[in-house]
Amino acid sequence: MMRLRLSDGRLLEPSDSTPRAAASPPQCPSGRPAHLSSLSPLLQRMVILGEDWRFRIHHGIDLAEIADALGLSGGGGLRAAWQRRDRIRGASTITQQLAKNLYLSPSRNPLRKLKEAVTALRLELALPKDRILELYLGLAEWGPGIWGADAASRQYFGVPASQLTETQAAELAATLPHPLTSNPAFAPARMLARRDLILARYHGVPVYIPPEEEPDSLFAIPPITPPIIPRLADTVAVPVPDSLTNPPRHPLPVDSARDTSKARRTDTQR
Repeated sequence: MMRLRLSDGRLLEPSDSTPRAAASPPQCPSGRPAHLSSLSPLLQRMVILGEDWRFRIHHGIDLAEIADALGLSGGGGLRAAWQRRDRIRGASTITQQLAKNLYLSPSRNPLRKLKEAVTALRLELALPKDRILELYLGLAEWGPGIWGADAASRQYFGVPASQLTETQAAELAATLPHPLTSNPAFAPARMLARRDLILARYHGVPVYIPPEEEPDSLFAIPPITPPIIPRLADTVAVPVPDSLTNPPRHPLPVDSARDTSKARRTDTQR
C-alpha cells in the first residue's frame, strides 16, 4: 500500500487522497406559474364563476359585491352595513386575492384590507386580465402543500390541468375557499355543495354562489355544543320497602336465658 508523506511529516492514506464529490446543497421546492394556454379553459371559467364573476369588467375592486356584502344594495343604512362589516372579507376579487398572496400577510385587520385594495388597483394598472388570472391560478393554494392549478390537477385527478373535465374543473374551483379543510381528497362535502352551484351557473341556471373566504387551518377546532342536562326536581321520590312502612305483626322475641334465671329464683324462694 503506497502512502504519501506530507511536508509536515504526516502520512496521507490512499482513502484520504481520493477526491470526493462535494455535498450538494439541499434542494428547495421550486416552481413557476403555468402559462394560461396550458390550463383548461373550463378551469379558467369555473374559477371566475366561483370566485369573481365580474372579473373581466371590474378594475380590481368589485364595488357592487362589496355593497351586496354590506347590505347597501337592498337599501340598508350605515348601521346595517356596520353590523355586516365582517362579510366584506368574502367580497375579495381575484386581483385582491393575488395581491394578498404576493405581497401581504393573511391577517384580517382593516389596514391589511386597505393595503390589499390599493395593491389590487396597482396590479390592474400594470397587468392585463389574462396575466392576473395566470398568476392567480399558478400561485393559489389548492391543498396542504399543493400550490398551482397544474399541481392540484395532477395530485387530485392524475392529469395535467389542460385535460380537466367539466366536473373536475368545477371541483378545483370549489376547493379555493377552503383548500385545507375541504378538497377532493379530504372532507369534500362542503366542496361538493359549492361545485354543484358552480356547475349550475356554468349551465345558465341563475343560482347564487356565496363568496367565501375565511381563516383556514388543518388544526381548526369546530365549535362544540355543550350537552343539555335536564334539571333535577326539587324533591326526589325514593321508593321505601314495604317492610319498613308496614312491619310484620308478630310477638316480640323472648330472652329465654333471662326468663329461665327468673324462674329459678322463684323456685328457690318457695
